[in-house]
Amino acid sequence: MTADAAYWRACAGTALLYNGDFQNAKQLLQAVTRRADRKPAKPAATMLEAFHRHRGRQIGLANITNKILIELQHGKCHLNRAPDLQEAVEGALGRTAPANLVLSLRETLGMIGANEWRKKGVYIEALEAKIHAHYGVYSPVRGEYLDIIGQVRLNSPQVAWDIGTGTGVIAAMLVARGVPQVIGTDTSARALQCAAENIQRLNMQKKIRLIETNLFPEGKADLIVCNPPWVPAKVNTPIERAVYDPQSQMLKGFLTGAKAHLNRNGEAWLVMSNLAENIGLRSSNDLQDWMTQAGFSVIEKSDTSPRHSRSGDQSDPLYEARSGEVTSLYRLKAAD
Repeated sequence: MTADAAYWRACAGTALLYNGDFQNAKQLLQAVTRRADRKPAKPAATMLEAFHRHRGRQIGLANITNKILIELQHGKCHLNRAPDLQEAVEGALGRTAPANLVLSLRETLGMIGANEWRKKGVYIEALEAKIHAHYGVYSPVRGEYLDIIGQVRLNSPQVAWDIGTGTGVIAAMLVARGVPQVIGTDTSARALQCAAENIQRLNMQKKIRLIETNLFPEGKADLIVCNPPWVPAKVNTPIERAVYDPQSQMLKGFLTGAKAHLNRNGEAWLVMSNLAENIGLRSSNDLQDWMTQAGFSVIEKSDTSPRHSRSGDQSDPLYEARSGEVTSLYRLKAAD
């Protein structure tokens, strides 16, 4: 089958189960991707329009390219020249995945890439160690927000909470800064497993406790830290939950609930980017209004600029928003 024929079948909604050579399957995927992505993007009148067009384009591309499938038996692909996929697939789907699977080649390659990143890890200077992110758990590759957490004033809290702990990196940094007891929470069992492995590797398991819950555990803390997803947009796949916070639900939940869980003179730290404001997904006043309505005042606001490559990529349709992005840590206290 030619790449054109495969492309038009995929566009029509037909899935194609590949039975030939694995490397040829990858070439077919690349060819279909080029055809799906060759339509020039129309200029957008606003950054918000550019964002929605970009998201629509990403979703459309995924819908087409995910139509190329391969079969796995007991985690292994029996196509000629196929790599050993068992470790990557088990890392993404768990050991309890069905013995026989049909997966999109695009997703399988994503699992391979995620597994390599997991093994490589991300070096965190403040910890003098690497953090290893599991498939579907946000990797701390954007170190600028960690730099702020490592530098902002810390008023000797005895108990701190890390809300939405993910890899556990913030919880570990708080321990490294001298906090004797930290609780990390998350709704994702995958994230909690990832955090547990990182904490064990750092030998911090006696100081960090992990709890599966939505936002806050029971009790009170001297410091509550949250780094929610920064972009208030619809989630289309489970893996996107690390990036998108529909209708700012987690952000609002943190702000409205944190005050009741703080000890006297306690602080809430919110790590947030202004990317949503630059795009037009939130107004410039929304965040401050939500803080005030939750009964908080800002003690201090520390800012940093992004260092990731996309912030300087002028070919990115969201370049204007990314180039002006500022990441901030808000130190909040209960208003008098």
